[in-house]
Amino acid sequence: VPSTGEIIAMANRPDFDPNRPGDFPAGHRRNRAVTDIAEPGSTFKAVTVAAALNERQVSLGTFFDCERGSFSYGGRRLHDTHPYHRLSVKEIITKSSNIGAAKIALGLGSPKLHKYICQFGFGERTRISLPGEVRGTVHPLKRWNNLSITRVSMGHEVAATPIQMAMMVSAIANKGKLMRPMLLRQLEDEQGRVVVRYHPESVRQVVSTETALKVTEALKTVVQSGGTARRAALDYFSVAGKTGTAQKASRGGYVPGKYYSSFVGFFPADRPALCIYVALDEPTGDYYASLTAAPVFKAIGERAASYLGVKPDLLVPGSVVSRSGGH
Repeated sequence: VPSTGEIIAMANRPDFDPNRPGDFPAGHRRNRAVTDIAEPGSTFKAVTVAAALNERQVSLGTFFDCERGSFSYGGRRLHDTHPYHRLSVKEIITKSSNIGAAKIALGLGSPKLHKYICQFGFGERTRISLPGEVRGTVHPLKRWNNLSITRVSMGHEVAATPIQMAMMVSAIANKGKLMRPMLLRQLEDEQGRVVVRYHPESVRQVVSTETALKVTEALKTVVQSGGTARRAALDYFSVAGKTGTAQKASRGGYVPGKYYSSFVGFFPADRPALCIYVALDEPTGDYYASLTAAPVFKAIGERAASYLGVKPDLLVPGSVVSRSGGH
């Protein structure tokens, strides 16, 4: 829940039988949401865009030359999945342009980008009340090379846990305010009397409300026509979200043919009730997040919304309710 940081559900596959934990491999017993890290890939572009908007370096309508899909910087080439010429900042999110994200970051500068990455909670534990949580990896600026800014801006050379990614996007959904994840609302005794009550805890205001609303506006286009995640769109709810497909990193570089695919989104986009992060570690067959994680988000989102009684904001698929009219 973006406004409170409450964790409604958390699941891992493969899992294990708690009655017979010893019968299962150690890897099945890990809570990957807090113990595992991965380069997030393009979901991280939300951080880059939020930082540049908040620093007033760009607006959603600022255009960048995306070099028709091949951009040479620092002696290396950066590529986009599809060749684009000119894209606005909003379209860089819609189309998930690596080159666009890199150029936004170059205008922002490494110190400011690094500051916002840390402000969003990367490189530090969320302090969720679960054992084994790790910090993830955010290299200090002195270890960035001249290529780093073009790589970090699209979610490479940085590693995060799923809970960190969920809380980052929840902060955008929560008008820029980062919350501490909360597992328990209250403890009751055998008679049902409340013994301990827990309260939502704000960590910090990362970006302004205005910036958060602009990033949300861009993220809404990702699930619309022309976006990278049409399969994540929900029938009766507007969705704001982002895909990420990252080649898996190892000590020697990147592992050919192995990917980490993810989608993170929240809905209803303008009155967020739920934020959901879906990650697939080494999906087989199709590996693009748009074909793997996005449909899983849709399936989970529809069932969760029904179960929790979340109020729809679309009357029928694709039709937006007027603010003055229905509910």
